[in-house]
Amino acid sequence: MTIYYSLTFMLLASEMVTFCLLVFPLPHRVRKPVFKFLSESPIVAKVAYALKISFIFVAILFFDALQRMFRVTAEAEMSKQHGTAHTGMPGVDNSLAARKFYSQRNTYLTGFTLFLSLVLTRTFSLTLDLIHIQEEYTKIQGGASPSASSGNDSKEIADLKAQIAELNKKDRDFETLKKQSAQQAAEFDRLATKYNEATGAVSNKRKD
Repeated sequence: MTIYYSLTFMLLASEMVTFCLLVFPLPHRVRKPVFKFLSESPIVAKVAYALKISFIFVAILFFDALQRMFRVTAEAEMSKQHGTAHTGMPGVDNSLAARKFYSQRNTYLTGFTLFLSLVLTRTFSLTLDLIHIQEEYTKIQGGASPSASSGNDSKEIADLKAQIAELNKKDRDFETLKKQSAQQAAEFDRLATKYNEATGAVSNKRKD
């Protein structure tokens, strides 16, 4: 294996280890600072930039290996048609079989490296979104402590009771005012009747 394919294999192995660490079920209090450091650290940002450049070279190697694999496969088919190579039979062209194997290996190696880089990027993004959602949920659910929330409920209940008592007091005052008005109206009618009777009696005496 050449030096650049060896480096690609090391990159693939490191991606597999990183993926295992990302999906490992860590507690939220541990996962949050780790991912915060990875997303905000300038050192990690520089490493990520270098990895992006390396993935560009891996993509070039992938297309080159893919082209070689197609070419070697076509040569193997041509050899089979002309009867110069028979897989699994005596007289097989070992050089052609080795070239085919290496081309396929390099294609799979670079292809899986690129694919796993996309998986890692998406997994990291989804994990950050999950952490942010958990923080928002915690703020919504635990914005006020149970004692504080119970204290607020007690205060609201006390305010409602005070309002109800005030309304009952106003209702009683209104009933009292109605009774007083009725009594005053009855007293006015009684005095008016007496006045009319007295006035009528005086006028009758004058006529006599």
